[in-house]
Amino acid sequence: MGWGEYALAFAAFFLTHSVPIRPPVRPWLVARLGSAGFGIAYSALSLGVLAWLIGAAGRAPYVPLWHWSPWQNHVVLTAMLPVCLILALAIARPNPFSFGGARNERFDPVRPGIVRLTRHPLLFALAFWAGAHLLANGDLAHAILFGIFALFAGLGGRLVDRRKRRDMGPEWQRIDSARRQAPFLPRPDSWAGAAIRLALGVGLYAALVWMHPYLFGVSPLP
Repeated sequence: MGWGEYALAFAAFFLTHSVPIRPPVRPWLVARLGSAGFGIAYSALSLGVLAWLIGAAGRAPYVPLWHWSPWQNHVVLTAMLPVCLILALAIARPNPFSFGGARNERFDPVRPGIVRLTRHPLLFALAFWAGAHLLANGDLAHAILFGIFALFAGLGGRLVDRRKRRDMGPEWQRIDSARRQAPFLPRPDSWAGAAIRLALGVGLYAALVWMHPYLFGVSPLP
């Protein structure tokens, strides 16, 4: 379908990342699926649409913008390790500053974990992933894809902050101030839990390198 499928996949991506989290849609879905069910369903839907969008970018007409060089793969391989570690440390962790936090009532600003580095670690990882892949994919379809993802991640944090400030009131500023005063590398609640998450991040990195040719048709190795 060329550009038509690409445009349709982009429209589906933004619809699925805006409509389900807006009132009254999200409360209606949570009431029927439960908080955990909503999180699982929303994550599965997001991953499915993202896979479609990336595939559609590969099927769009090829319009070169800049040449590829082997060193670009090294940049992507280097950047993706911290991306995977951030994902492993952030997913399913309390984070009252994000719409994706789990058990937010347990968040301790004295021990904020990865949230000490940024209020939005998942968006930070998305921006890092998009920027690295933008460098290594010099055709028009992928430049649009990764460029929009980087812009989406950068602006998304501000939009989430604005909404969470409104929802939480003065509590938002109090928790954020305490988070900023925590040690830059705070002691984890559980060293074993932190080690498991880091190991999962390394495993995710290895799995992505191994599966990349099968999922996206190109090897990330130089």
